[in-house]
Amino acid sequence: MTPVAPCHLSALGLVNALGRGKREVAAGLLCGDTSGLVDEEGWLPGRTARVGRVRGALEALPERFAADDSRNTRLLLLALEEIRAEVDREISRHGTHRVGVVLGTSTSGIEAAERAVAHHQQHHTLPAGFHYRQQEIGRLAPFLAEFLGLQGPAITVSTACTSSGKALVTARNLLRLGLCDAVITGGADSLCRLTLNGFASLESVSPGPCNPMSRNRAGINVGEGAALFILRKEPAAVALLGAGASSDAHHISSPDPSGAGAEAAMRAALAEAGPDVAVGYLNLHATATAKNDEMESRATQVVFPAGIACSGTKPLTGHLLGAAAATELAFCWLLAQEAWNPDGLLPPHRWDGEADRDLPALDLVTDGAAFRGARICMSNAFAFGGNNLSLILGPAR
Repeated sequence: MTPVAPCHLSALGLVNALGRGKREVAAGLLCGDTSGLVDEEGWLPGRTARVGRVRGALEALPERFAADDSRNTRLLLLALEEIRAEVDREISRHGTHRVGVVLGTSTSGIEAAERAVAHHQQHHTLPAGFHYRQQEIGRLAPFLAEFLGLQGPAITVSTACTSSGKALVTARNLLRLGLCDAVITGGADSLCRLTLNGFASLESVSPGPCNPMSRNRAGINVGEGAALFILRKEPAAVALLGAGASSDAHHISSPDPSGAGAEAAMRAALAEAGPDVAVGYLNLHATATAKNDEMESRATQVVFPAGIACSGTKPLTGHLLGAAAATELAFCWLLAQEAWNPDGLLPPHRWDGEADRDLPALDLVTDGAAFRGARICMSNAFAFGGNNLSLILGPAR
């Protein structure tokens, strides 16, 4: 495959259990801080749940957007706040009709609907301020476009755990087709009981800290957060070098145990990036579920037979579901730049250290490990239904 001109990731705003903004998140990422995950009551009947909650109060939306006010949109605007000056600059340069919005989510504002149902059960009426729009999955991108006064394309992508990564690929396509000059892209997801109980019904929620790649792994910890990029053609410090996707449709929830779909996505991303791109770090999807870790470790060994430094970062944030792919690509964005990672460190893999002998052995990052070459990163995201995605970024050339 002939490499195509890369698009550039010129700005990043993010929030998750590691902190608010790039500085806090980068510091927690590089030291492998798991303190943002906490045990809470009320999510699952009769037991606590370990969740990656964003700490502190979230500011309500302006009154004219009250119908869109939810924890999800509040997280989204918190991420936007960090890059608002850069966003305004792109709008000023290109005009409102040439800036698009493409976002991924899987929960949207379902938490607001849960509170409304609970209120109705008690008071036989919906609470003041509740609007169905708060829980519409497709509403996230149009909301942000209206908030910013944009008239370009506004698209919400919901493909489970690849959602925000697929949003970046869609945003890149808008640039390549000449439909936009800049796109605000990423995703947001917020904690809700529906998601936690759904995964619990699949016996996929860990009772303690998630434990990726361990023989004792027992499932995910769910988290929340948002990550927003500005994607554009003009040069910036970091480029999106390659993207690869596959859809193996093996099962409605279980991945293909051979890892063939994951392998296909990884190879497609590498082919698009080109033969001169040497990946130095792989951010694993690493959900700490039995089947995901099994197939991903197999695919990784096949694609990188000589080994590659890799780690799973979900023990630091929880699994952000629809926002996971953009969030973990954001981690790679931070790793790739001296401004945020002066020593070239890699995020350590947090687990109990008890390897599963049935899985291929991977080069899991330990404390203090650093890039051995160029700061080029691949990030994996795998979703229900055999929906697989791999993204590669690195310093612009």
